[in-house]
Amino acid sequence: MFFSKYYKTFLVLPAVVSLIALAALLLWGLTPSLDLAGGSLLQINFPQGRPSVQVVEGVLTPLHLGETRIQATGVSAYVISSSALTNTQKNTVEQSLETLGPVQEQQFTSISPSIGAEVLNKGYLAMGLVIICIILFIAFAFRKVSEPVASWKYGIVAIITLAHDMLIPAGLFAVLGHFAGAQVDSLFIVALLTILGISINNTIVVFDRIRENLRRNADAHRREDFPPVVGRSIMQTLSRSINTSSTVVIVLLALYFFGPTTTQNFALTMLTGMIAGAYSSIFLASPLLLIWEKASGTKQKRRA
Repeated sequence: MFFSKYYKTFLVLPAVVSLIALAALLLWGLTPSLDLAGGSLLQINFPQGRPSVQVVEGVLTPLHLGETRIQATGVSAYVISSSALTNTQKNTVEQSLETLGPVQEQQFTSISPSIGAEVLNKGYLAMGLVIICIILFIAFAFRKVSEPVASWKYGIVAIITLAHDMLIPAGLFAVLGHFAGAQVDSLFIVALLTILGISINNTIVVFDRIRENLRRNADAHRREDFPPVVGRSIMQTLSRSINTSSTVVIVLLALYFFGPTTTQNFALTMLTGMIAGAYSSIFLASPLLLIWEKASGTKQKRRA
């Protein structure tokens, strides 16, 4: 069977992409938005035409606001993100910008850094609890599977697959944050949690079919090598996995291109995670099982 013969080849793509994503995270990291890092966001409109970013930076630099990010929005407005501003500092910023022409305040939001840290910590806690629950569920669901791969190994492989599926969108936003100023917010954490649920569902569908085929072989007292069982299980679930993922991807594409700008990063995160998850549930999780089974068999032969 094609999959059984070339299963190691399928690992090349996720390995390369994961290394690139990990390198991007280590080099540049993620750029937290206001609701995660805390600070102030001021949206200013220039009704007579906005000046260039360089001109605005020249006006704000003498105010010593700390790290400041200026992003164009709409036709004639800027969004200015900085450390938390007092009312006095905000008024000073607006007065300085008025030297460039008439300005209109459209939005001002200020969040304490402690609140941002709390949101981030709760996000980490939620992801940790989800992963623990997934491990417990797989350990229970596959508790009767012992040959040729122990049940706990299914759980480890599933977690490796999940790590891959979260690493890819995180790496993408590290790149976008460095080159395009993209920021991650609380919706990014929500997207990662959603990816966890969808990805593990696709992976368990394949694993469950492997378990079912192994059970049928055992009931029929039929001996069959593990690779053909895995290959047949994948072919039996392939169309379902592709159809399910494609449906979600179409919705996310529509949301990204036609939805509001506030949900574009969420849609992009979900889209990247869905594509990564659709691939990994078939071409990463199962090959890892085969490699582990082969390594275990080699060790048993050496002991014998």
